[in-house]
Amino acid sequence: QVQLVESGGGLVQPGGSLILSCAASGSIGSIHFTGWYRQAPEKQREMVASINGRGRNDYGDSVKGRFTISRDYAGNTLYLQMTGLKPEDTAVYYCRMMVSGVDYWGQGTQVTVSS
Repeated sequence: QVQLVESGGGLVQPGGSLILSCAASGSIGSIHFTGWYRQAPEKQREMVASINGRGRNDYGDSVKGRFTISRDYAGNTLYLQMTGLKPEDTAVYYCRMMVSGVDYWGQGTQVTVSS
């Protein structure tokens, strides 16, 4: 069993920055995929950024050039650096990891962009 705990969310003004963290603990075997997703009220969950098993980064069109995903392989921590935040980035952000073929999700952290 793997537990994912996100942190770093909060209230930020438009144009501001935040860094989200996702700490993985438990029986961590081979991590095939890691990613950040978000879900705004009354909208479907969408992929924000991901790192596949070959280390390739991918980003949603709406965040390209503003968000950066990275991973601390030694500590099994996933990060999402967010800059140039916009009100439309407001959502609950979820961490996702596929470990030894099993899909795990964190509980989510709220990001609110508002003046």
